[in-house]
Amino acid sequence: MSFEAISTITKAEENAKVSIEKAEAKARELIAEAEKEGKAAVDAVREKAAKELKTYQKRADTKAKNQAEKLSASTENMKASLRARAEERIDNAAKLVVERIVSS
Repeated sequence: MSFEAISTITKAEENAKVSIEKAEAKARELIAEAEKEGKAAVDAVREKAAKELKTYQKRADTKAKNQAEKLSASTENMKASLRARAEERIDNAAKLVVERIVSS
């Protein structure tokens, strides 16, 4: 092999080595960029999910509060009705007791 052929092969090998190094560097850059973009996308989705969760929690809390208020009002009405009926019966019971005592 002539010196010129060896020199050409050496230059070609060096060029190939430089090309491989450049390709590897570019690949590392692309991977880093993709990881950065992926992390940003995941962070954006997490943030959106957190906002939606807060919205749903507020809706659920409001709905639960409204239902609790309705139940409380219903219970109060039932309690007042039962109390009124009980008071009517107490008067009748007292009258019966008095009548039995007096008639004895």
